[in-house]
Amino acid sequence: CGVKTNIITNVVITNGHWADSPQFKGLVEGTPKEFDIKEISADAGYLSKKNAQIVVDMGAKPFIMPKSNTISRSVGCPAWKDMVTLFKKNEAYFRSRYHKRSNVETAFSMLHCKFKKYVRSKLSTAQTNEILCKVVCHNLSVLVRALFELGADIPFLK
Repeated sequence: CGVKTNIITNVVITNGHWADSPQFKGLVEGTPKEFDIKEISADAGYLSKKNAQIVVDMGAKPFIMPKSNTISRSVGCPAWKDMVTLFKKNEAYFRSRYHKRSNVETAFSMLHCKFKKYVRSKLSTAQTNEILCKVVCHNLSVLVRALFELGADIPFLK
């Protein structure tokens, strides 16, 4: 999600029993089509050398929170070494950039407050459509807010 508006930039819907890390590539690769990404912050659930490299290959800087036992040794992955070294040498700076990831939790909270945490649909396809509709409605509401409060330029209004 975006850090200023909390607009949800991409969605991957799973059955709820999938690990987060394998979803990372699909989430970030679908986002830059419409957004200019300079940094990506993610919690330790997305921590992997592959995910750090995906971010760097996009031209952005990864801020994926390392675990306590993470080492910077990077067999063939300079993105990993750079990210972990930055964390170990300048943890305060790293955490300040990483903290932007709390916007994801804010976006989820906004979504749940407006549209509740549960889905009413019974069938899998209907549940997916219901979740996607909630995301579209959330994004429309943050676009309206951005238009009036932030003076955002929304191209499709012209």
